[in-house]
Amino acid sequence: MLAAFAIGVRLHMHRLVDVAWGLGFVAVSVATYALSGGRHPLPAVLAVLWGLRLAAHIARRGRGHGEDPRYERMLAKAPGNPNAYALRMVYLLQAALVWLVSLPVQAAAYATGRPGALEVAGAALWLCGLLFEAVGDHQLARFKADPANRGRIMERGLWSWTRHPNYFGDFCVWWGLSLTAWTSGGAVAVSVVSPLVMSYLLIGGSGKRLLERHMADRPGYAAYQARTSGFLPRPPRRPGPPRHRPPVV
Repeated sequence: MLAAFAIGVRLHMHRLVDVAWGLGFVAVSVATYALSGGRHPLPAVLAVLWGLRLAAHIARRGRGHGEDPRYERMLAKAPGNPNAYALRMVYLLQAALVWLVSLPVQAAAYATGRPGALEVAGAALWLCGLLFEAVGDHQLARFKADPANRGRIMERGLWSWTRHPNYFGDFCVWWGLSLTAWTSGGAVAVSVVSPLVMSYLLIGGSGKRLLERHMADRPGYAAYQARTSGFLPRPPRRPGPPRHRPPVV
């Protein structure tokens, strides 16, 4: 994160921290696995694959664009030096979150139990989450690439089943990684912190809540909200029959 901060200051663009977020999990996973002597490689491998995919997707999405409007608004209101504020409130905060959220990978590296059914179930849930967010990201990118869709709401594919397929995918990824870490009794208490924190961030923190606040004024978004699940995927609601007012006598 300090390396990303140095690059961001030099380029006058702090959106690179979003790429560093995924790479941070790669760094923690590789370092922990190497230091532990390589007892349980699966959680580290899964975290590395997830982090690399996410970093590549965000880097590709942001190519050719300037600063992220979120960081522009934040730093415009920063007390004192904007770069120092960004270091404290963006880079170092995200560094702490990377360490906290990656606890299942760290715990699994030192677990003494043998891989079992929980590890298989966790890997299956991780795969479901990765596919969900990857397909959702791909569908949204194709939608945005079509000039005819400018100003329209994405409501096709997975986006017709949940308003946030990418966030739901992340949710499954981290609960799955936690299950892979539950190969020893001592890892359970530590590992459960990660998906709980990630669930809060995705649903009530900086994910779903802030994005929907930003989208609230978009034409058609209220109707999209009414028929589409807010998080857990399910078939879209069908519009009910029109309500007829009684005639005025």
